[in-house]
Amino acid sequence: MASADFDLLRGTLDLLILKALQPAPQHGFGVSQWIRQVTQDELRLEDGTLYTALHRLERRQLLQGEWRMTENNRRARYYRLTTSGKTALTRDSARWTAYATAVFRVLKTKREAIRLLEEAI
Repeated sequence: MASADFDLLRGTLDLLILKALQPAPQHGFGVSQWIRQVTQDELRLEDGTLYTALHRLERRQLLQGEWRMTENNRRARYYRLTTSGKTALTRDSARWTAYATAVFRVLKTKREAIRLLEEAI
């Protein structure tokens, strides 16, 4: 995978995790389940990918983690957004939306060009 692809994927994953934690603190499995549910099972995160991202976000001080007991009486690390994390979520959501909108414009333009070519044939 090219470096730019990896950066885009990592940035998107970070944004998804921040969004998953916006309503309330959550453990890693809860974050993963939320993303699966919201994306209607289109996005499934591997544990290694998820926990690497959670630790990276914690090191960047966008998340703060603490050990707690789950509803199943198991010990798990719960993550919550820090003030910096909330700021990053707002900023990065706006940037990603602008980027996605630009990409969709390009895709629509290409689709329109293909349609026009097909009509001309």
